[in-house]
Amino acid sequence: MTKPPQPELAARTHDIYEEQAEQFDRERSRKLFEARWLTRFSDGLPRGARVLDLGCGAGEPIASWLIGEGFHYTGVDIAEAMLTIARGRWPERDWRQGDMRALDLGEQFDGIVAWNSFFHLTRDEQRACLPVLGQHLAPGGHLLVTVGHSDGEVTGRVGNAVVYHSSLSPAEYARLLEDHGMLMTGFLAQDPDCNKHSVLLAQKI
Repeated sequence: MTKPPQPELAARTHDIYEEQAEQFDRERSRKLFEARWLTRFSDGLPRGARVLDLGCGAGEPIASWLIGEGFHYTGVDIAEAMLTIARGRWPERDWRQGDMRALDLGEQFDGIVAWNSFFHLTRDEQRACLPVLGQHLAPGGHLLVTVGHSDGEVTGRVGNAVVYHSSLSPAEYARLLEDHGMLMTGFLAQDPDCNKHSVLLAQKI
């Protein structure tokens, strides 16, 4: 990854998504290049399993796929503007405003997805958040997150705004997951069939 962005940029992620929600939703690809990883994630989960989507955004296309597969869906996002769009699409679903860094839902899920959201946390925040995710995952449950391909910090874009991204190394993710009762079951850096996303799968022991 390239040289670090300005540190204060990480603190603006919430505001950026509030400001850019409508443009982000318009520009978000619906081609579902994520489908192969979503299928791997859901393999073995029974129909109706409880799935938590962290950083659900406006719901397209990840929530749409999970709902279509018959999962009992809960979407959490830090940006109320994103949730407003999602609620308009699926008003009967469970949408909650929240920050994954302080997640305390008092319940466990069969699967957790954090697609293009977990990597907005700083590296120290990611280290602190992984055990929180583990606490919300039922034994045998599956975790699917996008990360970076190596340790470092970079910037990306959300609508018209520059946004913060960071990642730990794959080896550190594997170690931290194991420390908190999870095993990495899959990792691919810059998957050419997934729009160059680096994707990590894990399972709760």
